[in-house]
Amino acid sequence: MSRRRIGFWYRLAAAIAKPPLLVFFKRDWRGMEHIPADGGFITAVNHNSFLDPLSYGHFQYNTGRVPRLLAKAGLFKIFFVGTMLRGTGQIPVYRESTDAANAFRAAVDAINSGECVAFYPEGTLTRDPDQWPMIGKTGAARVALLTEAPVIPVAQWGANEAMPPYAKENKFSLFPRKTLRVVAGPPVDLSRFYGQEPTVEVLREVTDVIMMEITELLAELRGEAAPDALYDPRKAARARRADKAEQAARARLMTRKPAPRPVKNPTDQQEEA
Repeated sequence: MSRRRIGFWYRLAAAIAKPPLLVFFKRDWRGMEHIPADGGFITAVNHNSFLDPLSYGHFQYNTGRVPRLLAKAGLFKIFFVGTMLRGTGQIPVYRESTDAANAFRAAVDAINSGECVAFYPEGTLTRDPDQWPMIGKTGAARVALLTEAPVIPVAQWGANEAMPPYAKENKFSLFPRKTLRVVAGPPVDLSRFYGQEPTVEVLREVTDVIMMEITELLAELRGEAAPDALYDPRKAARARRADKAEQAARARLMTRKPAPRPVKNPTDQQEEA
């Protein structure tokens, strides 16, 4: 594939990141043939480690079609990191602000210009206890329906073994040497949704279709059966709150003292006799 669009800043980033990735990790890459050689497209990637953008970025860089990722706006304020993000054309995401729509417009413009835009639809590290993908946010679905660009599902596994999500101990483990596994699948068939009004229900369904495609690819990488349903952190949080409330109610019942039995006075006892 042509490398004409990679540019100076991406080459610099690769020169910095690739040597330690090659030294400290093994690679198991599959499905590169599914990355389009030309034209704009979307990749939708699962997220289970702070290290996995490097793992996925290495994979995609070697296809010759470098991605523009949506990154938290705060990262652009860090001097060196921000310089590299801006230089490589990454897209800042301003959450809960009047600038939040800018990321959406930038993604659409990039795809219409023939570039690749990478989405982490989960929006954060997965909270699934077994590190399967969660229910995704609808941003990728919205861009996909608007542009009708190919959506390439990408699953990755292995970066989470070197840098586990939410770890309190052993936050980074290089040895024994880990294998960074990345697989890209064929484009998700979303043709039945094209032309439909992008209602909340339609966007939700499109997002679920994309996330299930990623989950199936991840099951292939892990050699395990995927769960029947995507993990929903909101439902899980409600279930935990309900469980805590039930446990608290039981504890109150267990600690409640029995009501004292009434003591009969001597006069009442004599009358009964």
